[in-house]
Amino acid sequence: MPLPFLTADRSFEAASESPLPYDDRDRWRRPYRPGPWRVAGAALGLLLSSFILFGAVLIALTGSVSDAVVVLVVALAVIASALRVLRMGVWVSARGLRHVGFLLTRTVPWQRVVSVRTAQQPVRWLGLPRTVQGQALTFVRKDRSPDETAPLMTTHGLDFLSRPAAFDRAADAVEAWAAEYRHG
Repeated sequence: MPLPFLTADRSFEAASESPLPYDDRDRWRRPYRPGPWRVAGAALGLLLSSFILFGAVLIALTGSVSDAVVVLVVALAVIASALRVLRMGVWVSARGLRHVGFLLTRTVPWQRVVSVRTAQQPVRWLGLPRTVQGQALTFVRKDRSPDETAPLMTTHGLDFLSRPAAFDRAADAVEAWAAEYRHG
């Protein structure tokens, strides 16, 4: 008796037709892995927060509890910032497209998305004011003019710097989600 799950006899299409129990299309998911720059920045933030927490413990042991609480609040803010940096990016689900920034999250239902495409244009390098030539994934909404669109992700962002193949795979994945859900 052959065991098809242990062999390569099945095609990828047949395997993708049977949904996995954890494959919930209504759940928000990032169609790419966080890049090394994003992970390194968050790791440095968490490392810094460990030193700040150690300082809060030392301050509390010396007797100044109010100062220790202030330092503890600073450490918690650094931890929250590091976790938010990890959460930033483009997320998709059957409900729409979500762009998570550091302070602001925008969600657009697929019905309001006209097109999602990759364009060659000047992009910001690591989110800084300096611009370089690169690719950006942009989308056009029904309720806005095409000139008002900001890029969702770029080849020179925290996730895709020096990883053009990863950007291409992620852009293709977002475009595939848009093609599937934009028209119903």
